[in-house]
This record gives sequence, structure tokens and C-alpha cells, in this order.
Amino acid sequence: MADAGLRLTEVDVEIKTPDGICDAAFIHPANGSFPGVLIWVDAFGMRPVTREIGRRVAAAGYSVLIPNPFYRVGKGISLDPSKINFKNPDDLAKLRPLMASVMAPGNAEKDSGDYIAFLDAQKEVDQSKKIGVQGYCMGGPLMMRTAAVLPHRIGAGASLHGNLVSDKPDSPHLLAPKIKARLYVGIAASDDARQPDAKGKLSEAFAEAHVAAEMEVYPAQHGWCIADMPVENGAPVYNAAEAERAMGKVLELYGKALR
Repeated sequence: MADAGLRLTEVDVEIKTPDGICDAAFIHPANGSFPGVLIWVDAFGMRPVTREIGRRVAAAGYSVLIPNPFYRVGKGISLDPSKINFKNPDDLAKLRPLMASVMAPGNAEKDSGDYIAFLDAQKEVDQSKKIGVQGYCMGGPLMMRTAAVLPHRIGAGASLHGNLVSDKPDSPHLLAPKIKARLYVGIAASDDARQPDAKGKLSEAFAEAHVAAEMEVYPAQHGWCIADMPVENGAPVYNAAEAERAMGKVLELYGKALR
């Protein structure tokens, strides 16, 4: 649980990148210097619920950066998940250019360097400690790309309901040999049912690359960690109990790898 006695400071910041200005939230304990954490949000962007996730992590004693991953398209971009129907081509057309702007080859790698450099330049970040990265949905593969491009700076990475295995040559699991961080992968039961062989491919990739990793399948739907996810097929996607358990696992990971 978060330390209710730890006062937080939350500020909106801008980070200069070769592709433009990235707007971001920087949340940290009001006093002191702490390990840095980068949060890659889901495809709906940075919004109140993702800031709340950042506050939870910061309250546990971390200095947290949450960038707008779609800054190349525009400032402050976010979508309401309850108004997006993945079966509606018009709705998918809203998401595709946003996701493409960050998922394009090389973009996340460039961004990661800029975001970590920003963290390391802040007095609230203890540069003697490794940095953690966590990603949700789309952010899971981005976490892997960050850990792979900055292996000696990233000490821990967590993916929650992220798709880390595909049959494409840029599948995130193929980055394992470049990763030095300790990893945690939380998989939704719905994703596991859709892609039951992904766990084995991930385990094999991590084992061959000697990556310390823990994987769990949660009895929950894809997106279970995000509080504003809508009802799907008559049942809520957000699962407060399992989201809390996932947060506990992420903080446990950070406690082992970043302290």
C-alpha cells in the first residue's frame, strides 16, 4: 500500500526531443532523492487514472515520469475508453495514428533516452539507483524496448496486459538478449486464452537470455489494471482487487531491483 504519510509533489513538465516537445507529468515525494520510474501508458493516453497510478508508485518512494506518448501528434492527447469500440472501424481509425506515432521503429528508443535523461537531471532522482519502467497494454512492449535500449540504466521492468509475443521479426520477446533488468509480466486470462503459447515463448526467451523474470496469469480481462476501462460483454474490465495485487507485485519488484 502507499505510504499515506509521504507528501507528494506533482508538476506538469515539458521534455525537448528531436521530434518535438513532449508534455509529461512528474510526480515525486516532496523531499528527498529517490529511484526514478518511467510509466508507459496504454493506447488511451495520459489521463487522470494513469496519473493516479503514478501517485501510487511515487508514494512508495519513487520519482515518477508519465509522458504523453503521442506528443508527436499533439499535446495533452487522451481518449475516453468508454467511447471507443474496437469493433468500429471509425474508432480504430482514431487510435491507429496515435499508436503508430510511438510504436514506429526507433521512436520509443529515442524517446526512452530523452525521458531517462530528464529523470537523471532531476534532483529528486537518485542517480546511484537503477531506474524502473512499467507499461500497460501498448506500454508493455514499450517497456521491453526501453529496457533493451538502456540495459545498464534500467534495473526493473513490468508489463501489465501487454502483448509481448508475435510472429513478427520485431516481436518484443526477441529483445530479451539485450535486457539486463529484472522483469515482471502480468498476463490477463483473456489474453492467455487468445494466445496460450505466448507464456512458453516468453519463458524460453527469458531463460535463454538469462533474464530474471516472473510471469503470472491474472483471473481478469485485458485492461484490468486501469480504473476507467468500460464494461465489456456485460462485465467490468477493471478489477480493483487484481489491480491492487498487480501494483503490489510491481512495487515488490522495484523494492528488490532498485533499492
